[in-house]
Amino acid sequence: MATLNVSVVAADHEVWSGDAEMVVARTVEGQIGILAGHEPMLAILAGGEVRITLPGGEKLTADADGGFLSVDGDMVQIVASQAQLV
Repeated sequence: MATLNVSVVAADHEVWSGDAEMVVARTVEGQIGILAGHEPMLAILAGGEVRITLPGGEKLTADADGGFLSVDGDMVQIVASQAQLV
């Protein structure tokens, strides 16, 4: 499966970055799942979980307090006012 290059950052530090197969996040318009080849987009994040599936199936979860999510090519950037791995 093709991978995404994902970066999750808080206002004052990088929370996590690396390759992933899928990202699931909640936006103000509802939940979205992102796979490689997703259309470019910019969305406002609602507070809550960001679930990241790594190559091989391992899963990471970050708790993010609002912010935004952008997809450009196979790059996903999540920028939140506060975020941490849980």
